[in-house]
Amino acid sequence: MRELKKRYVVIKKARDFSYLFKKGESVVTYGFVCYIRPRRAGKNRLGIVTGKKVGNAVKRNRARRIIREAFRLIDPIIRESTQNRFDFVFVARSKTPFLKMGQILGLMKKSVLLKILQ
Repeated sequence: MRELKKRYVVIKKARDFSYLFKKGESVVTYGFVCYIRPRRAGKNRLGIVTGKKVGNAVKRNRARRIIREAFRLIDPIIRESTQNRFDFVFVARSKTPFLKMGQILGLMKKSVLLKILQ
């Protein structure tokens, strides 16, 4: 059986989330809010926040899944385009569970990638 290797690390600690909320640069779209902060070493890190305003548990899980999948597809592009590594925290909005993954991916390419390359 083939073993899949993740190319990013998941942010789990509350202090990492709060640090990014305070010190990170924000990118606001209609699908999500992204906080970005450069880091020195290793791999890109990803954190996803879905509040109760997004909807019930099914909608919150869908929002997390489509954000995670879109980030998985955009992560190699980020690694190719720059040598820097980043911490990302995506905050789902109320429209997120109703969007397709391709729409979220387009928003990430359009907004987050442009922010990183500036």
